[in-house]
Amino acid sequence: MKGITNIPLLFLLLVLTACSKDWLKPKPLSFYAPENVYINEEGFEALVVTMSKDIKQEHYNGRSLMVNEYAMSDMAVPGALANAVVKDFPQVLTPAGDGGTHDYPGKLFTHAYNSIRSANVLISRIDEVQWDLEETRNHLLASAYFYRAYWYYRLVNSYGDVPFIGEEITGPKLDFYTHSRWAILDKIQADLEWAVQWLPVSAQPGATTKGAGNHLLAKISLANLDFDKAITAATNVIEGPYALMTARFGQDAGNSGYNVIWDLFRPANINNSANTETIFSVIDRVEDPDGAREVGSFLPQAYNPAWWHAKVRDHSGGAGMVDVGEQYETYKRGNANARLTPYYLYEIWDYQHDLRRSDANWVEWNELLYNNPSSPDFGKPVDRSNFATPADTFQHSFSFPHYKTYYPGQNTGGGNGDIYIFRLAGTYLIRAEAYFWKNELDQAAMDLNRVRERAGALPITANDVTIDFIFDERARELATEEPRHGELVRVSFIMARQNMNGYNLENFSQNNWFFDRVMAKNLFFQINFSWGQQSYRIAPHNALWPIPETVISENTLGIINQNKGYSGTERNVPPLEIIE
Repeated sequence: MKGITNIPLLFLLLVLTACSKDWLKPKPLSFYAPENVYINEEGFEALVVTMSKDIKQEHYNGRSLMVNEYAMSDMAVPGALANAVVKDFPQVLTPAGDGGTHDYPGKLFTHAYNSIRSANVLISRIDEVQWDLEETRNHLLASAYFYRAYWYYRLVNSYGDVPFIGEEITGPKLDFYTHSRWAILDKIQADLEWAVQWLPVSAQPGATTKGAGNHLLAKISLANLDFDKAITAATNVIEGPYALMTARFGQDAGNSGYNVIWDLFRPANINNSANTETIFSVIDRVEDPDGAREVGSFLPQAYNPAWWHAKVRDHSGGAGMVDVGEQYETYKRGNANARLTPYYLYEIWDYQHDLRRSDANWVEWNELLYNNPSSPDFGKPVDRSNFATPADTFQHSFSFPHYKTYYPGQNTGGGNGDIYIFRLAGTYLIRAEAYFWKNELDQAAMDLNRVRERAGALPITANDVTIDFIFDERARELATEEPRHGELVRVSFIMARQNMNGYNLENFSQNNWFFDRVMAKNLFFQINFSWGQQSYRIAPHNALWPIPETVISENTLGIINQNKGYSGTERNVPPLEIIE
């Protein structure tokens, strides 16, 4: 299933075969048919491994699902659409996507439901086996609930209302209906409240644990406006076997030129036994066999500028850079697939007091040197005044968080290495936000300060705590790690449901915090920036991504709603509020 990304959802999930009746004909079962695989613990464990790989694949690509989250937010825009069929930014958000490279909404929708399918197979078949130990059965079921909740959390914070599929589908089904976002949140919150009882306190790196379950439960409870449950779940993590890393450790610990923030993000340190901050991660090692190893992280390709390009000119007008040499091996083949905004790169930082923005951790644009031996400026810092047009700096010259994107290895897009999914700093920021919504600002400030003080940043007081400050702090701490677009949308729903600041659910697609926040922070949208044949505009309805139209059109016996602002809303019906 892994390579199938352009097939409509109904085919992907339901083994649908158009008008053919071939599916009615009996076929001999292969050795790998479900009836022959899911008969014991080993078979179900293999399915859990598959679900783990689905989360892994969200990260390892220059235009991965996680990269797309930043390219649709306050922190970035899509920075390299030059080869896309569509040149105008809003048009990448279209229901007509096919799940391909530049189809932002279709990629997440298809990938999420593919993994949900695996979870539902386990959930539906778990009691077809006679288990010697109830604990074994419940641990496997808890893992499936975890992975299913993970993807539904992603879906409801990118698309809003979506169909909830809660069981294995073994034959053609064309009568799906959209469920309310709130009904789905109620369901996955209840699932996880049960699941965390059966997840282990500790496990091998990459496996689900009680800490990972509680962290996800805190996020879901926060989205569901159950702030007390969010605080309790986050506290269960914080008081568990975790601690923020405050001392040097692991790879490079003996190099005095770096700091603990650098150590924290070395790929070899993410699952180092000394690292007490890791809650949940995915594993990718160069020594892994084919099939278990990704091509590379591609984080440098996603977030670093294309500094190596011929458009980075020297004073003679010639190419000042080449894509070989030591500098190229270090900074890799950046492509600015998510072109980071001045807001994130420069505006939110206290350069004097924040290790996260220290010179050891970042590469400033003027620290890159012309590396073309044939250039008269060889070895000198880049001079932007030599560029053919100032707009070329958009993709080719800006500062970047080297400590987050440095994945050494042979791949020029970024080498192999583990990646965080959840870590303790994020848990503190979840709890801080829950305290904020309860107006317990002293408690919120204390949690924010735990994260800030580790970075050497100045402490704040309760008077400083706002939702905008919390998301500035999330940007400083969690850049490249969390689904930024979805987290902004999550807050937009919280405000709208509480009728805060003029927002409401009825008018969500015309007026929401996501749009206002993006327009306040993202310079490229503020000025309708144009670069080559690309331009950047955004509208309030772009907070929610469109449902792929193939999913809607092939569901001939039911109705899957389209989000307002996109074509195809005329058939919408009220979403289901109860999950059977």
